[in-house]
Amino acid sequence: MLDSEFSNKIVISKNRKGESIELDQRRVQIRENENGLMAISYVAPVFEAMDIENFFDEVISSEKLTMDIGGTGKFKVSYRGIVEGKGKSLPQNIDHKIILLQEPTCLDYRENVQHKKVSKFRKGYTLS
Repeated sequence: MLDSEFSNKIVISKNRKGESIELDQRRVQIRENENGLMAISYVAPVFEAMDIENFFDEVISSEKLTMDIGGTGKFKVSYRGIVEGKGKSLPQNIDHKIILLQEPTCLDYRENVQHKKVSKFRKGYTLS
């Protein structure tokens, strides 16, 4: 980590019950496509993977969740599913899960969400 003010946890919370689960960032890879669909790849011991399955067991598809990456601020996502990871030969006590989440496509101006992508490196430069 570059700065001690950020945590090394990703927190996903259920809005209706206030339950949350913490994922260790050292075991996570996040990929996102242009439609806002995020694939959170999590490789962890079997007991932690079971906790993830139990957390998402009663969550229905497209249910709204809150996500916070490293203590940088909460944002809303929709749950899309959880799948078993493939293609890696892992030890017997390690499991691979992929959590699918999607950022909202219909953004509400009242939620203080940036509508247009702007480069932080070149002042005033708009990405297309």
